Amino acid sequence: MKKILIIATLSIFVIAGIGYAGGSNSVSVTATVVSNGSCSFTTSTSALNFGNLDPSNPVDVTRTTSVLFRCFRWFIFPVTFFIGDDDGLYEIGTNANRMRHTTMTTEYLPYNFTLTPQSGTVTGNLANHTLTITGTVRGVDYQDATMGNYSDRVIVSIEP
Repeated sequence: MKKILIIATLSIFVIAGIGYAGGSNSVSVTATVVSNGSCSFTTSTSALNFGNLDPSNPVDVTRTTSVLFRCFRWFIFPVTFFIGDDDGLYEIGTNANRMRHTTMTTEYLPYNFTLTPQSGTVTGNLANHTLTITGTVRGVDYQDATMGNYSDRVIVSIEP
């Protein structure tokens, strides 16, 4: 009788070990700290025009444009802002902007695109601040380019 009881008990332990397996769970933990204010651009559009690029004189062409932005802050707290862009419609990687030929849609012209400043802290309330957008087309990139018009659209965002 004792042997049967011992065998039955061992069987329960073996079955319990086979019937239940361990596991794990990965938990993503996130939080958002709400800003003490908000920022926005004073206009919704701007233009960066490289003008006529002459392949017979392939020099680097740099152009700039400026955009104003304002920040509203609550009480005495400063507002920290971050400005970024989506690299345009035809980008081929991070910071690899390209304009596309308007009629020959397989032709592209690379360009550099930078924002200054990309971040900062504002202590004044509703004062105008300037974002400078700089673009460069390198001469080596257009010396053999197909003649015609090229364009792109880049979305610039500001947070908060």
